Amino acid sequence: MKHVSTAPHRRASSPSHPSRAPRRSHVPLTATALACAAALSLVTACGSSGGSGSGGSGVIHVLAYGDAGNTVEKSIVDTFNKTSKVKAVLDTIPGADYQSKLQTVINTPQAPDVFFNWGGGSIAPFVKAGLLMPLDDMIAKDPALKADFLPSVFNTAVIDGRSYGVPMRGTQPVLLFDNKKVLADAGLTPPTTWDQLLDEVRTLKAKRITAIALGGGDQWPELMWFEYLFDRVAGPGVLQKAVGGDKSAWSSPESTKALGLLKQLIDAGAFGTTYDSVKFTDGGSPALLAKGKAAFELMGSWEYATQQSANPDFAKNQLGYSAFPSVADGQGDPNDLVGNTNNFYSVRSTTKYPDAVAQFLKLMYSDEFVKAQLAIGNLPTTTNTPKFLASSASPAYSQYQYDLVERAPSFQLSWDQAYPPAAMTPMHQAVQRFFDGQLDAGGFVAAMQALPTP
Repeated sequence: MKHVSTAPHRRASSPSHPSRAPRRSHVPLTATALACAAALSLVTACGSSGGSGSGGSGVIHVLAYGDAGNTVEKSIVDTFNKTSKVKAVLDTIPGADYQSKLQTVINTPQAPDVFFNWGGGSIAPFVKAGLLMPLDDMIAKDPALKADFLPSVFNTAVIDGRSYGVPMRGTQPVLLFDNKKVLADAGLTPPTTWDQLLDEVRTLKAKRITAIALGGGDQWPELMWFEYLFDRVAGPGVLQKAVGGDKSAWSSPESTKALGLLKQLIDAGAFGTTYDSVKFTDGGSPALLAKGKAAFELMGSWEYATQQSANPDFAKNQLGYSAFPSVADGQGDPNDLVGNTNNFYSVRSTTKYPDAVAQFLKLMYSDEFVKAQLAIGNLPTTTNTPKFLASSASPAYSQYQYDLVERAPSFQLSWDQAYPPAAMTPMHQAVQRFFDGQLDAGGFVAAMQALPTP
């Protein structure tokens, strides 16, 4: 997940996914960031004068995930610096190293004033440690810092009733993509129900076509199936209870049902037999879809940009997309979404310039910001985004996504981002072992109950 900022913000099992992120192309680092990276590799702090704990004055440091999306972040910093007495400095760390180096520097005197993250579990440990500034006072002074963003997105960075992040970049819901020609040749349409999906899997298998492309070698693409099925069967409450410390949520009857449905899909041969040797991150699973060797792929919204880059004719003429199917008698709303709600800017509690930071964050809902993000293929979740959608890289697709996010009663954050970073590897391993038949439902539940919670 690749438009110019080209990547799915997806899971960290792929070194560059901002935990659910597709591989992003890396832009050159600033001199400050290069020094920072070198220092961090020695497990020491990085920064230059004016950071939240350094001895300089009049400077705030903004730390971002290093990739092509930094072009917009640099532009916004330049806009801020034109009128602010306190100047902003943009520092970047390459995506493959971002999370580990953020963990190293966040509790040092050289911590950034403002930093990029995914909300949810990615910042919960920092909140617990008292490292982040609640933004409620800023919002009271400038209600647009909350009101000008879609609620289903903004709330991802609300922890224990307090706000700790302002959305930046764009949203990445997970969609069911399809090859229109493959479906048409088989007399099929995008499934709206789980039973219809199973029927279509059987039809496609009879025609010797893999129904669903799956990058099992990356592990995180498999997790998307768990996330949606748990939501459709049980609603978003299971994850909310589990990350809140109620481990019994994973052993509920709804959990058992969701796992049974997924096992049914796997046993039906929906994913073929070689998915463990296929990856999204090297273009393998998208190629199966584009070349007509698979009918569907469940993937974050970055799939569209990935296909535009690698298979532009397919993206333009034959790539379809739809919402995840509903499940009969399920408690989840069919309009619910899962994925990466957005990326966020959070604020270090020790910043010397909270008023300047507040002015900087105001730019995240500005017209300039929205237009710049749309121009590189990102979809901001501000309330003013619709009036600029016609100027996006793919207007119809951007409008479709925006409408989904706007009407979603719940936008469930990717599990590997809702949980703290320490849970990511064991979670991905449990997911893969369930797909491979090495864990039954009970074993998967036990693995999830053993995960550390925020």
